[in-house]
This record gives sequence, structure tokens and C-alpha cells, in this order.
Amino acid sequence: MKYLIVIAAVLAVALGVAGIVYGEGDDSPGLQLLGVLFVVGAIVFGVRALRRGR
Repeated sequence: MKYLIVIAAVLAVALGVAGIVYGEGDDSPGLQLLGVLFVVGAIVFGVRALRRGR
């Protein structure tokens, strides 16, 4: 179960990075900000899930 959460966090990071890249090409600072927040949130969520499992 723990690894499923980590895989979901990795996919969320990939989606956030795609939002950052797309926002840069479209010149949309709001989409870039949402992408960054999504990446940071996914990393925090993944790290917390790994630390709780120990």
C-alpha cells in the first residue's frame, strides 16, 4: 500500500512538471504556479507516506 502512494506521488510530480512546461509555452504564470504547488504538495505527501510506514 505504501508503494502505491509513492507511485501516485511520482505521477503527480510528472503531471505538475507537465503543467509547468505547458504554462511556460503558453505564457501562463497561473498554470506554472499551480504546477509548482502540485509538485511540492506531491513531494510532501510522498515523503510523509514513506516516513509513516517505518
